[in-house]
Amino acid sequence: MAKPDYLTVTALTQYIKRKFDVDPYLGRVYLVGEISNLRVRPHAHQYFSLKDDHAKINAIMFRSAFEKLKFTPETGMKVLVTGRLSVYEPSGSYQIYIDSMQPDGVGALYQAFEQLKKKLSAEGLFTAPKQPLVRFPKRIAVITSPSGAVIRDIITTTRRRFPIVQLVLFPAQVQGTEAAGELVKRIKQVNEIGDFDTIILGRGGGSIEDLWPFNEEQVARAIFASQIPIISSVGHETDTTIADLVADVRAATPTAAAELATPVLSEEVLHLAQRRTRILNAFLNLIKKDQQALRRLQHSYVFQDPRRLYEGYVQNVDFLNDKLKQTMNAMLNQYRNLFADRKQKLFLNSPAGQIQREKQTVVNLQQRLARGVNITVKTKAERLQHTIAALDYLSPLKIMGRGYSYVTQEDRVVKKVSELRIGTAIELHLNDGTATAKITDIKQGGRNDG
Repeated sequence: MAKPDYLTVTALTQYIKRKFDVDPYLGRVYLVGEISNLRVRPHAHQYFSLKDDHAKINAIMFRSAFEKLKFTPETGMKVLVTGRLSVYEPSGSYQIYIDSMQPDGVGALYQAFEQLKKKLSAEGLFTAPKQPLVRFPKRIAVITSPSGAVIRDIITTTRRRFPIVQLVLFPAQVQGTEAAGELVKRIKQVNEIGDFDTIILGRGGGSIEDLWPFNEEQVARAIFASQIPIISSVGHETDTTIADLVADVRAATPTAAAELATPVLSEEVLHLAQRRTRILNAFLNLIKKDQQALRRLQHSYVFQDPRRLYEGYVQNVDFLNDKLKQTMNAMLNQYRNLFADRKQKLFLNSPAGQIQREKQTVVNLQQRLARGVNITVKTKAERLQHTIAALDYLSPLKIMGRGYSYVTQEDRVVKKVSELRIGTAIELHLNDGTATAKITDIKQGGRNDG
C-alpha cells in the first residue's frame, strides 16, 4: 500500500485560500449585519466583526475605503456592506474585505441598550443623588473575575497608594448568560455583610456582547439599590454601559477605579505633617498675640491705679441718688394734691342725703305695691265668682235636674235615631242615676218606621 502524501498546514491553507479567491460567487459578496468589536483607529485600517443572531465573521476595511465613508461606523450599528471573501493565511481564518458600507438601522443589542437607557433615565436612576466615596476606606469589595487583569491592576494600584486598606475579592462571572445574575448576587452579598466602605465593579474591555451583562436591567437596579457607594470600571474609556451611568462614580480603567477609591498614603501623611505644622504655628501666633494683649493690660492705668476704674461710677451713683430723691418728692406732692382734691369732691357729694331720699322712694313704692296687690286680688276674685256662676248655669247636671236626660249605647252617646236598631239595649242617664231600656219602636220625623 502506497504511503499517502501529507500536506503541510501552509499548503492546505494556501489551497483553501485559492479556492476562495477563484470562486466567482465569493469575489463579490453583499452582506447585512451588525458591527461588533469596532475600535476606530484614525488614519489606519479598521478591523472589526459583522454578526447576526447565529454567526459572526471577521471583517477588514482598508484605510482608502474607510476614508470614503460619509458616516462614522459604531458598534451595534446595522450596516449593508459589499466586499470579497478570502482567507488570512497566518491564522487560517476567513474574513471579508469590505469595499463599501452604508447604514441599515441599529443592531438588536444596541437597540435594547438604548431602550433600557431611555427607560431608566425616565425613572431617574441616572440623575438621582450619588453617594460620596469614603475618603479613607478601611475595606473595599471588588466584584470581578478572579483570573482577569482587573483584580491584578486594582491590587497593584492600592498597594502602591494606600497599602493599609483591605481588599476583598468577590469572584463573579463578567461575561456570558449567567453573569448578570451572579453580579446581582455579589452586590447584594456585599451589602448584607455591610462593613465595606466602597465597591469596585469591574472588567476589561470587549465587544458590546462581552460587556452586555453590565447593560442588564437587574444589574442596574442592584447598583442603584446598593447602600454602599459603587465605582463602575467596565471596558475601556470609550465604552459606556448602563452600569457606568447608574453607579455613584465611573472610572475609565480598573487602575483609575483604584485611584478614585483610595488616597495616596504618603501624600496624606505629608498633608497631616503640613497641617500639624500650620496648627502649631497658628497656636503659637495666638499665644503671642494674647501675651502682647496681656502686657498692654498690665501697663494700663486700671492696673496702675484701680480706683480710677470706678471713680466715674461713684459720681454717677451720687447723681442718680439726688435725681431719685427729687423725683420721689415731686411724685409725693402730686399725690397729696390729688388726694386733697378728691376729698373735697367727696365731701360735696356726700351720699347721706341721697340715701335718705332713696329710702323715702322705697317706702312710697311699697305702699303703691300693697294697694296694687289688693286691687288686683279683689278684681280677680270677682271675676272668679262670675265664671263659677256661668259654669254652674251651663252645667249638664243642672239641666238634667229640670227633667232632661241623655242616651248611650255601648258607652257611646246617641245623637240620632238613625243610630238605633229595634231590639238593642240602651242606657238612660238621669239626674240621680241610670236605667237600661230596650228599643221596641223607632220613629223619625213623627212617622213610625216599623
